[in-house]
Amino acid sequence: MTAAPLPRDAHGAPPVISVRGIDMVFLKKAPGLADKAAEMLGIPRPAPVGVHALDHVDLDVFKGEVVGLVGESGCGKSTLGRVIAGILDPTAGTLRFHGREFSEMTPEERYRAKVAVQMIFQDPFASLNPRKRVAEIIGEAPVVHGIVPKGEIDDYVDEIMLKCGIDPAYKQRFPHQFSGGQRQRIGIARALAVKPQFLVCDESVAALDVSIQAQVINLFMDLRRDFDLTYLFISHDLGVVEHIADRVVIMYLGRVVETAPTEQLFANPRHPYTQALLANMPRISTEKQAFGQIKGEIPSPMHPPSGCHFNPRCPHAFARCPAERPRLIESAPGVAAACHLLEEAV
Repeated sequence: MTAAPLPRDAHGAPPVISVRGIDMVFLKKAPGLADKAAEMLGIPRPAPVGVHALDHVDLDVFKGEVVGLVGESGCGKSTLGRVIAGILDPTAGTLRFHGREFSEMTPEERYRAKVAVQMIFQDPFASLNPRKRVAEIIGEAPVVHGIVPKGEIDDYVDEIMLKCGIDPAYKQRFPHQFSGGQRQRIGIARALAVKPQFLVCDESVAALDVSIQAQVINLFMDLRRDFDLTYLFISHDLGVVEHIADRVVIMYLGRVVETAPTEQLFANPRHPYTQALLANMPRISTEKQAFGQIKGEIPSPMHPPSGCHFNPRCPHAFARCPAERPRLIESAPGVAAACHLLEEAV
């Protein structure tokens, strides 16, 4: 079966990053003490149960875009980010860079493609080596990858630090000597130092105070312009995503349930899950707001519901929902939702 052609942007270029049919199942690898004891006693052990973090995910991100990836904790958005960044190998599916599958690239091309995609993590302290000074944290990778000669690395580190709003006079300090916002800037500088094309930002402002969040978001926008960057911005904060993203992708329990340009998605959400998220989004308004929780708990990814994963919590669920997985139906270029209600309405 021939794969469907990739979509193209206005200039005819394929997406910078394209994933198709990505599955990620985490299996229990080593038996615990209880399992070993049961095995010694001859008691049969149940088959290992996998955690279905990603369930056949498709996603395209075009050059220059900021795509916001949103969902509740545990929906698989960080796992998807790590797959795209090359930190995790998916259980199934394909990953393309500028239209080419990684499996079709030469080792050198694959190496360069992975360097071109960098990740910025949520915790700016845990992601930095506490035993290394900032100059080494930022400057090590560019030398190792042959991007900057060793004799020029000091000036290069100073330049990157200034771009990220850090005083180069502090480059001999250790991470613990900086505030949370400064440490996040160091993490951004480390990613930028290898001259990436694509940044995966995994909850990169979630651990920061609100005032510092605004500064870091503005920094992301400045760097996007100055370095011609493309972002996958992972967040659970709809307010941040509304401000920074060109397009929003909504995930629920390992699946993409809706995608649309930011303004359109916030004005006219089509999937019941997206509608519930936006209905509970705090806004500055003189009008009284009534908030209501989405009923029920998020199902376990070890035993996801059949059919539509959202059906046990959906106020509009009907007989077809637990019986059949909904297709992601595109109603316009870049606008799609996976809901049987939309099919029934056609």
